[in-house]
Amino acid sequence: MGPFFDVVVVGGGHAGAEAAAAAARCGARTLLLTHRLDALGEMSCNPAIGGVGKGHLVREVDALDGLMARAADAAGIHFKLLNRSKGPAVRGPRAQADRALYRTAIRALLEATPNLTIRPATVEGLERAPDGGIDAVLTADGARVRAGAVVVTAGTFLRGEIHLGPERRPAGRHGDPASLGLALSLAALGLPVRRLKTGTPPRLDGRTIDWAAVDPQPGDDPAEPLSWMTDRITGPQVACGITATTPRTHAIIRANLGRAPVHSGQIQGPGPRYCPSIEDKVVRFAERERHQIFLEPEGLDDPTVYPNGISTSLPRDVQEAVIASIPGLERARILRHGYAIEYDHLDPRALRPSLEVRSVPRLFLAGQVNGTTGYEEAAAQGLLAGVNAAHRAGGGTDPRVLLRTQAYAGVLVDDLTTQGVTEPYRMLTARAEHRLRLRADNATLRLTDTGIAWGCVGPERAARHRAFAAAVADALARARSDVSTPAALAASGLAVNQDGIPRSLLEVLSLPAATGPALDAAFPWLRDLAPGVRAQLEAEALYAPYLSRQAAEFAALEREERLPIPEGIDFAAIAGLSTEMRQRLDAARPATLGSAGRVPGVTPAALVALAGHLRRAGAPTR
Repeated sequence: MGPFFDVVVVGGGHAGAEAAAAAARCGARTLLLTHRLDALGEMSCNPAIGGVGKGHLVREVDALDGLMARAADAAGIHFKLLNRSKGPAVRGPRAQADRALYRTAIRALLEATPNLTIRPATVEGLERAPDGGIDAVLTADGARVRAGAVVVTAGTFLRGEIHLGPERRPAGRHGDPASLGLALSLAALGLPVRRLKTGTPPRLDGRTIDWAAVDPQPGDDPAEPLSWMTDRITGPQVACGITATTPRTHAIIRANLGRAPVHSGQIQGPGPRYCPSIEDKVVRFAERERHQIFLEPEGLDDPTVYPNGISTSLPRDVQEAVIASIPGLERARILRHGYAIEYDHLDPRALRPSLEVRSVPRLFLAGQVNGTTGYEEAAAQGLLAGVNAAHRAGGGTDPRVLLRTQAYAGVLVDDLTTQGVTEPYRMLTARAEHRLRLRADNATLRLTDTGIAWGCVGPERAARHRAFAAAVADALARARSDVSTPAALAASGLAVNQDGIPRSLLEVLSLPAATGPALDAAFPWLRDLAPGVRAQLEAEALYAPYLSRQAAEFAALEREERLPIPEGIDFAAIAGLSTEMRQRLDAARPATLGSAGRVPGVTPAALVALAGHLRRAGAPTR
């Protein structure tokens, strides 16, 4: 018969780690099967967690008591809050990590999780039950493990094939074999299989880089943790560097495009639009003379440096010439050449919003197997799949789903399951039409109560969250009721219109001229607020007028579905549309706003921008 677990998770990457931990936190007896225990939490590509859009996902996973942010804080060696000069809604917390320390942190967190068993094994097949659902997993050593639900997080391993110039070989990533048996088993279930491509740059020996010739990039001081549960970062920090390609670099690449698998026809799967290879950059942006490269150390005791920005599958000799043409890297030694990897993924439109396969009950998919790219997208899917798998195995029928209005993770899953993918999907703030509300700084206020209701949030986080949420609620209530006259505000140093209209603190906080010292003079109780509570108060006040305006825009959008789009419209001239949205709309040339919303991949945020442009242009309604 074989052993039985409520939930079996296949794969120990970022999706698998979060899925296993979340299912176990929900009380399910969980088994995590991974091909190598020392590869748990492996950072297969860049040594960083977070960023713009991605950092929002990390904070949301953390708000639901996930592992990624805590592991990154334990292993982080360079922290940066991206877009610091912009509003809180688009700031992106990011941490560069020591790869070895990150793996160690993930493994320690998993091994400390009650209800979770971890075993090394390669899964070769899935066994169906009489009702058509999944009943068990079959391993390469002949074991049969029965399961109430199964979560597959295969990453790039399904029929994975590495390309390095003319060289090609089966592999899930460098040093690991591809998963053929599992790929065939999934295909045998009748699931829609597609091919995608991603890549990685060459790794450099940092001891051979001329660091004096590149721009130094120190991290933030003090460093801002990724996890809400981390009080401060205590580990040693390092600086990064910035350099760039040159016209000579581009000439070398153009002369060898015929030897690049992505241009020779050797690779068929589309690659990631927002993380293209250097070959693609040189072709697509032919007018540019330089492309920036971030030199990211991979560890405190590891000389390896990751040159972020030059992913490539060019032949080895060309890669060496390319590196030698870059300032500061003229004598840099390549420790491992870059490569592209082509792999199977499943069309995510075959999934329910719970990430359960519609046609195969009790089978859940999460991560790159669903057509996404990035650790953060994988982690968010993994956590949601793990929660739903535990719920399903326990007899639950109502899915655990986050809405687009609740979370970036909700945007991610909704985009995947309703629109599918034509290229590896990456989270961007532009994809979230409610991004003014879905900020990285308020993730716990948005989601932790939901996680408590689902049973995936532990008692320590729950208690800390409740105290913080109560403090924020009290501060907001007081800010709405604490009213002062224009004369009193001016006497405190606040520049407000002397119109005789009293203003609440919440209204005053939304004024550009509301500075700290003057605010403290006008409303002394602000001095007693904890920094985190005050930051929430200020952010809510800042965005309150915009949120009201946004709500009106969405209401107008529903009324204006029949708004005509002129035939000769220049989508490239519309402010607020990303390059991807412009390209999709230009290819489809929809006739109305409603039909634009049905173009695959076009987001609600893009529709708002398009509707605003059409209204300003005075387009008549039909």
